Amino acid sequence: MTDAWYVDDRCTNCDVARQLAPSLIAEAGGRSEIVRQPRDAAEERLLHAAAFACPTRSIRHPARRLDPELDPFPMRLGDTDVLLCGHNSQHTAGATSYLLRRPGGTQLMVDTPRWSEPLAARYEALGPVTDVLLTHRDHAAHGRRYADRFGARLWIHEGDLDAAPDADRVLRGTESAEITDGVYAHPLPGHTRGSVLYVADERYCFSGDSFYWSRTTGDIEVADSVTWYSIEELAASLARTAVGLRFEWLLPGHGDRMHLPAADMAERVRRLAERTRELRPRPVDFTAVRW
Repeated sequence: MTDAWYVDDRCTNCDVARQLAPSLIAEAGGRSEIVRQPRDAAEERLLHAAAFACPTRSIRHPARRLDPELDPFPMRLGDTDVLLCGHNSQHTAGATSYLLRRPGGTQLMVDTPRWSEPLAARYEALGPVTDVLLTHRDHAAHGRRYADRFGARLWIHEGDLDAAPDADRVLRGTESAEITDGVYAHPLPGHTRGSVLYVADERYCFSGDSFYWSRTTGDIEVADSVTWYSIEELAASLARTAVGLRFEWLLPGHGDRMHLPAADMAERVRRLAERTRELRPRPVDFTAVRW
């Protein structure tokens, strides 16, 4: 097939493309694979979105280059105030980053895409970015460059401060802190010592790598195989935080996103805290994780 989309051997199985084009891309043999070719212009756009998000640029077509006019990012998530930044970075293990629109036209960036001046200009064209919020050390790679470019404040928790030692705002301890009106940081040590949840308007939860929606179980899960710091601490964090946590949208760095009623999400987080308490430390899997 000389005129067919394919995934090259640089794929790291990060799942980003499968989230954006699930009808066209699936997992096979520990990596993503095109399972069928696009049938119309709408499906062609899905593949372009996946290709522009892919951190290794592994989604390719032998006969043509990606069309910049079909780059959809930043891409609004449904009818929300959240946009996907796209252009995921290899330096953050392909993590998804987000823009959160605020009243008055300002924006917050949660974690960061790959660094690019043209990308920064594109994001800023939607409105001033006042804050760059890092969920934890694994996603800190481009934080300072974006914050400096935007003239924004860079946030991180003290537990992961060595990953962003020049941060402008340092979250401390386990008490929740207000970032700006309606946006709160909830320290959640576990995945790393300095992991943080950012919750906006009791609607959006940016969970970093602390928990995510699993297609496999159809529920919220923790990735205990890549809990770098302590699964016991993560269980304690969830037990402490779950009581007052309310949101409708789960927006992780890795793993699927999900929208459910707030009461449903709250009950699922409560049950997650109970399940996590039963987990025991296990060797960290440095090769792969199935989100």
